Amino acid sequence: MSWLTDFVRPKIQKLVRPREVPDNLWDKCPQCGHMIFHRDMAKTQSVCPHCDHHLRLAVKARLELLFDQGVYTRADLPRTPADPLKFKDTKRYADRLRDSQTKTGEQDAIVVAHGTIGGCPAVVAAFNFAFMGGSMGVAVGEGIVTAAELAVSKDAALIVIPASGGARMQEGILSLMQMARTTVAVDKVKDAGLPYIVLLTDPTTGGVTASFAMLGDFHISEPGAVIGFAGARVIEATIREKLPPGFQRAEYLLEHGMVDMVVHRHQLAARIGTLLNMLRNKGGSSARIMALDTPDLYAGYGDEAN
Repeated sequence: MSWLTDFVRPKIQKLVRPREVPDNLWDKCPQCGHMIFHRDMAKTQSVCPHCDHHLRLAVKARLELLFDQGVYTRADLPRTPADPLKFKDTKRYADRLRDSQTKTGEQDAIVVAHGTIGGCPAVVAAFNFAFMGGSMGVAVGEGIVTAAELAVSKDAALIVIPASGGARMQEGILSLMQMARTTVAVDKVKDAGLPYIVLLTDPTTGGVTASFAMLGDFHISEPGAVIGFAGARVIEATIREKLPPGFQRAEYLLEHGMVDMVVHRHQLAARIGTLLNMLRNKGGSSARIMALDTPDLYAGYGDEAN
């Protein structure tokens, strides 16, 4: 052995050896196909800088976006039975839960937090789509109920942000029962005279849409979000007709009166803050609220909106 083989060769090999690049440094926009560097994606809050497509936003980033100065306090959620039906398909449900908990660092598909938005007290229940597609089981139902009770106790508005494929099949009828439970919880907020706002994000489907997600005083959506009960392919197969372009997208629902506003992600905090101030300060007349006629509002209504 010589200094050439012991010292020089390893140095040269280190210089020319291909470097391992982490596979999570780039994201691909599903709309335009551009590759976006992860730091640029963070700066734009997961909005494509090329085509303005709204990609799915992590739940923690969502909370930081909405609350004033990004400051909020998380609420403790009650523990629920992990696998009440001992369900198993290609994989045990208990194992799926553990995998999602390890992946996301969360106990289930919902996070509840409270703080202020536009200076108004607010409780936010945000779905985490990364946790089993944001599916609604008993734990999510408990989260919505907890958020509603917290809003009443703090005299705060309730804001729910669904991002879900619907009820969690692994919990069977127990997951479907959450539709009724969450509806009752929302009624308690309304009975207390508190605002209830739903921020619809991509996707909002299934039993979530069929319950609390369509009971808001205001329904705000991000651009391009898929909102509906059954999937488009299921509907087409059932009615044996081709659905119109953009069916179940936020803009289509705005045109047909199911969504009140389609708001760009960068404007959401300000818009919700304005609504809360109008509603809580008793200045929320229909005329003032309808005066929020920025270009994203009334998109598709044409001359009737003026």
